[in-house]
Amino acid sequence: MNFPILSSITFLPLIGAFFIFLTRSEKNQSDKNSIYLSLFTSFTNFFLALFLWYSFDPTTYEFQFVEENTWISGFIKFKFGIDGISILFILLTAFITPICIISCINSIKSRLKEFLIAILVLETFMIGVFCSLDLVIFYLFFEGGLIPMFLIIGIWGGARKVYSAFKFFLFTLLGSVLMLVAIIAIYWITGTTDVVDIYEIKIPKEFQYLLWLAFFSSFAVKLPMWPVHTWLPDAHVEAPTAGSVILAAILLKMGGYGFLRFSLGMFPLASEYFVPLIFALSVIAIIYTSLVALMQDDMKKLIAYSSVAHMGFVTMGIFTFNKQGIEGSMIQMLSHGLISAALFLCVGVLYDRTHSRLIKSYGGLVHVLPKYSFVFMIFALGTLGLPGTSGFVGEFLVLVGTFKVNYLVAIIGSLGVILSAAYMLWLYKRVIFGKLEKVELKKIKDINLSESGILFVLAALVIFFGFYPDPFLETMRVSVDNLIDNYNLEINRSIALK
Repeated sequence: MNFPILSSITFLPLIGAFFIFLTRSEKNQSDKNSIYLSLFTSFTNFFLALFLWYSFDPTTYEFQFVEENTWISGFIKFKFGIDGISILFILLTAFITPICIISCINSIKSRLKEFLIAILVLETFMIGVFCSLDLVIFYLFFEGGLIPMFLIIGIWGGARKVYSAFKFFLFTLLGSVLMLVAIIAIYWITGTTDVVDIYEIKIPKEFQYLLWLAFFSSFAVKLPMWPVHTWLPDAHVEAPTAGSVILAAILLKMGGYGFLRFSLGMFPLASEYFVPLIFALSVIAIIYTSLVALMQDDMKKLIAYSSVAHMGFVTMGIFTFNKQGIEGSMIQMLSHGLISAALFLCVGVLYDRTHSRLIKSYGGLVHVLPKYSFVFMIFALGTLGLPGTSGFVGEFLVLVGTFKVNYLVAIIGSLGVILSAAYMLWLYKRVIFGKLEKVELKKIKDINLSESGILFVLAALVIFFGFYPDPFLETMRVSVDNLIDNYNLEINRSIALK
């Protein structure tokens, strides 16, 4: 294919944002034009992503649709390419973005045009992360996403929006400074920043450990892992609904993708060495943040802590270095992208009607919001990993993969499944069931047409991939196998040299 499809998918949202910026008319008309342009851009991008998935060859582990141009002569190449791992994250990003745009139309009351621009610019940065095959280009996209997200939280957020925006920005930026130093060191060691070339050159063992820690500092914050997770609940609580959806569905996954693409790919020996650290932090994240979630009185905070716990399963699965663990982590990230997006949308629906996120403000909603109660139930059950939902597939594969490596870690991790059932069922019971005692709740209306469309589509996908995850598994299988084979080859070679 001669058509630069990856560049098109990456930069089309940016072009759309530029045209929205140029629209000049009265406020109401300007908002309408901005909505139409952003919806057209995001849906076009989604269909391009679907075409990309259709055109993708899952039988090879080679990077496909590669685009390569010299940016800075003799130093940086603008290089794009995808494999079975990255294409699924591109598809998820392109799917979630129009959902965010539709959800914000009624909830954002001021500066809607600027908000839509921020969403589209953020989409460009997110897709760029998953396409990049040059470390410098990856870093620019990885860090660039901080700017629109910082503005989304800081301008359109809640009462403590400035504090939360700065906390989010500083945590992620400080983590990434070390990664930038590591990228410079890699260029000094290998003479290139091309990811594919670095895979071939092999970074010497004596450098891997420090470089792994530098990359880890960035990915651990982004994911986030315990104990650098504290920015996430604050960011979620203050962010508008669309901001929370993107943050949970896509931005967190950049950390997991980074571990797969760089930590395992470039530093296999260091990855093997730091397995005990990863397992320890993952188990703490699963158990501790689940217990913290049980104590929350704010629905958004509860779901935020739930996200940290679920990302604990992701890191645990990735560092098993086996097929079940890594595929389970991938499915867990994609599933969490759908379920967490849906849960934050569900909270947004209630917040738009009552302007409260507190659990105690609700009760008995099943009597007035039957459709809402039904879809909320599906997402709650998906979060706790009920068989028949996509959440079960990911967690089951991760636990199977972990059990092969360390049965104690797997047993402790499985306690997290029980705890997730505890806090999600507790949340559902308090909000949905019981007597409808509060007068103001008797007047609220059930989900409208646009809300129903979004939530029922997400619910259908959660159930579909719960019963039939093969489309995802077939796409990633060969790339995951290649990742594991290269890792085992390096480990065996290191043992032979001793």
